[in-house]
Amino acid sequence: MSNATAPVGPVLVGVEEGSHQQDVVRHAARQAELHHTPLHILHVVEGHGPAGGDADQEARQGSDATLAARGASLVEPLAALVRLEFPGLMVTAEAVAGRAAEVLLDRSSKVASLVLGHRGSGGFPRLPLGSVSWQVATHANCPVLIVRPQESSAAPEQRVVVGVDISDVSEESLDLAYAEAAARGARLELLHANFHVSELPTGPGMVVPDFKALDDSAHRALEAAAAERRDRFPRVQVDTRVERVRPSTILTEASHGAALLVVGSHGRTGLRRLMLGSVSAETLHTAACPVLVVPPLTHD
Repeated sequence: MSNATAPVGPVLVGVEEGSHQQDVVRHAARQAELHHTPLHILHVVEGHGPAGGDADQEARQGSDATLAARGASLVEPLAALVRLEFPGLMVTAEAVAGRAAEVLLDRSSKVASLVLGHRGSGGFPRLPLGSVSWQVATHANCPVLIVRPQESSAAPEQRVVVGVDISDVSEESLDLAYAEAAARGARLELLHANFHVSELPTGPGMVVPDFKALDDSAHRALEAAAAERRDRFPRVQVDTRVERVRPSTILTEASHGAALLVVGSHGRTGLRRLMLGSVSAETLHTAACPVLVVPPLTHD
């Protein structure tokens, strides 16, 4: 059984200079409030490389101190915003020098979850092969909530969506999706999709599979997953849905108007972990609501 439903430590929100940071912080504060945990606001000031001589080192330290002071001027107003809008929430703020991805990944083993802005939305600076948000979502030791710029002023529905791969079920994603739905008093949608290559025109000797049997099997798997969690989450109302389309297509469609979309990071170890998972990766770019990326439970 996963321990994904028991947050440990605060919710950590990473902020950067630029637009949409107040929206990101509000999402993080809401997340902390829902789960009765403190909120910590962190800005990572990109520091310098190794120093040379003593004079060079002193100059770099002075420069880092200046940058840290500028970082403090960024996080303190955001902390004040949280104190004003979420008066019952304990909030702290910090600016540190370093490399954003490294600092956040190091902190990820000590917090309940990380909240970051979406790539290209005023979030962390981009790396050569992707943003810091992308790297953190791939490698973090805790769930990572990626917040996109708000596309609509309408309040989201009381609905949480989770994608389920029945061939490799992420128990951590399911448990956390249930916990998020329970915290919000929201309805939960369990979605499974699979595009069958055999649905394309068949050649001589090729046998078309029994698609109804495949769909029925998927429905049974989703119902079984729901039944396993009914006693732990008796108030969560659950819908199940199976489609023969690309998984990212149904998840993107379901994300419109939803409060949250939950996906597993998939790769458990090694190269599979580096890949993040094609469905999760595509969904991060296309979803219309915040996306919660859940890593597999590790056994150290």
